[in-house]
Amino acid sequence: MFVECLAEGRGVSLPAGSASAARTLNTGVGAYCRARKQFKVPIAEFGGIQEALARMGTQGLITVASTDLMNAIIDNHEAPMVLSSIMKQSVTDRGRKIIIDGMDIMGGAGICRGPKNFAGNMYMSVTIAITVEGANIMTRSFQIMGQGITRCHPHMVPIIDSLDSDDKGAPVIFRDNLIKMFGHVFYNLGGSVARGLSSSVSSMLRSSSAYKDGDKLTSFHESQLLRLSQNLAYSADLALLLGGRLKFEELLLGRMADAMSAIYLGYAVLWHYQHQKGIEGLEAATEHAMLTLEHEAQEALREAAANFPAPLGSAFGFLMGLGTSPLGELSRPYRPPSDALTKEVAELLTKPSGLRELFNTHIYVSGEETDQLSTLLRALPVCVEADQIQKTLRKEKRDPTAEEAATLSLATELRDQVVQVDVFEKHGVLEQQEGYVRPAILATEAWDGAESESFKAVA
Repeated sequence: MFVECLAEGRGVSLPAGSASAARTLNTGVGAYCRARKQFKVPIAEFGGIQEALARMGTQGLITVASTDLMNAIIDNHEAPMVLSSIMKQSVTDRGRKIIIDGMDIMGGAGICRGPKNFAGNMYMSVTIAITVEGANIMTRSFQIMGQGITRCHPHMVPIIDSLDSDDKGAPVIFRDNLIKMFGHVFYNLGGSVARGLSSSVSSMLRSSSAYKDGDKLTSFHESQLLRLSQNLAYSADLALLLGGRLKFEELLLGRMADAMSAIYLGYAVLWHYQHQKGIEGLEAATEHAMLTLEHEAQEALREAAANFPAPLGSAFGFLMGLGTSPLGELSRPYRPPSDALTKEVAELLTKPSGLRELFNTHIYVSGEETDQLSTLLRALPVCVEADQIQKTLRKEKRDPTAEEAATLSLATELRDQVVQVDVFEKHGVLEQQEGYVRPAILATEAWDGAESESFKAVA
């Protein structure tokens, strides 16, 4: 009962914090980038900000998609132990990366504690989800593939059951499944090589704008995930030849867990796209996410082959690399998203769009004037309009009309509000006490007094 509840609970409750962070920070930080100016230019136009913001959007989409799919699986009365491990480890870790990127973009506004900082508490709480119910290091390096190889392999469970059985037919079951297991290796080798070659060709011939057609987007990435799945299955078959030593090879298991997680999350993103199709900008964000995940899986399998442990070592590493990438680098076609796609995703997050509304769904916004998130949401359309007015004025070389001037003035006022951080004259219980002086000030006064006395003594 405990294990069943764990399988359900950690796959839902712990990633929920990351989903909340993904929605809130993509909504709030995206608006902040458009409102905040540096050198008279919105920081949303800076390449470094666009890179971090697109990364937030990609990881946010992965997080939201996977939590939606996991909730649907649990709602279907299933308790997927391996998938819940992936959700627990990968999604909480991605949530942490979203928060760190958001705080990097916000700068001082992300580290100054107080009501205006909507990221600080997330940063402190996400470590709880990463630590509890199996710390992420242990979950990644042992649990995901440790359970995955056993539960997901078509012949492993019957072999284990036959070894533990007193039934007279157990030896036959063991023999038959052992033979099938070796057949499984060669089946996956053939499929891995064939899919590797065809996927490499289709990736090289694919247009950079092909993702704009939703049906082609889905079919292409489904075929890439099938290729990576067969690569992983073949790699897992080779890893099983390590026998009992496999459970001690946590570096290998961790890399294979990374590949397995990326593949599952890729399917989750495509499932989410099929259910949300029609949202403005979702094709670009989905393409960015899928390219990221495919590259992650490819690199994880590459590193697994390059570092295959002794005693099989380099020989089996070569076989793993040959099966997953028969033409070497030519059959490792997955690259990180292009700069053009990164800029497109970042712009969707910093201007009113369907993608922003997707993240804005299900987050609490009080609407009060003192609420920073409410101010940011109110400022975004005004700042976008003001930027367009300024662009028009520069192009036409004229002064603003009264209406335009009012919009520019309001935008300036809102921009001033969103860059402010909390300031406290007295902070904490101790400082509220009459006559309280901070220890640092007392120490400084003591040092000053001691130096003064030493100068007098010398004189």
